Amino acid sequence: MRIGAATISLYAPWVRSLKEKRMVVQSLTTRVRGRFNVSVAEVDAQDLHQTIVLGFVCAAATTQLADSIVDKVLSFIEANTEAQVTHIDREVL
Repeated sequence: MRIGAATISLYAPWVRSLKEKRMVVQSLTTRVRGRFNVSVAEVDAQDLHQTIVLGFVCAAATTQLADSIVDKVLSFIEANTEAQVTHIDREVL
């Protein structure tokens, strides 16, 4: 079994409050969970209004499959938010 993990940092300049940020994060994480069989959560910068850091992990039978799932989730997040991607850190164990 292989584990695919990634963190993606997003910058959302239109967010003005933590409540607004929470709505963006909740919407995005719900859609990712619904589409892919991964665990996803906000993992850092919870007190910063315009910075969103999401982390997700998946389990797969092979390294190639884990890498493919990570690629698809990252592409989905980039395509389904207006926020700018500032950093991606990924790893397959």
